[in-house]
Amino acid sequence: MKYSRQRELILDAVREDAVHPTADMIYQKLKKEHPNLSLGTVYRNLNLLSEIGTINKLHVPGMPDRFDGNITPHYHFYCKRCGGVFDLPLSYLGNIDEQVRKETECQVDFHNILFRGTCKECAKITAHVSSGGHTVE
Repeated sequence: MKYSRQRELILDAVREDAVHPTADMIYQKLKKEHPNLSLGTVYRNLNLLSEIGTINKLHVPGMPDRFDGNITPHYHFYCKRCGGVFDLPLSYLGNIDEQVRKETECQVDFHNILFRGTCKECAKITAHVSSGGHTVE
């Protein structure tokens, strides 16, 4: 793959951002210092980097794709209240791949699990509001 300064900027932006940014988030971050960068260029490079395995593309149902610079196997959580996407500190269950192979005879290259629900911070806010403003432990 031919070197591209714009691709390098986009890759750095993904790797530096723990929120698993969307293409638009990356574009908004970079366009201030790089006004010649287009949203189309960001999309094309993110898709290319994802296809070659340099970054991961996360599909969140009903939301724009998110991108993750951490390509080691791990899981993600999507908060339905705040829209946040973050890594979960869980052990990767590689034995699931083997179990699927044994039970279905399908060859699994990898698996991707996205947990959905309410994050800890949003759950605290919900508990506080539902208790009439009193702290609930």
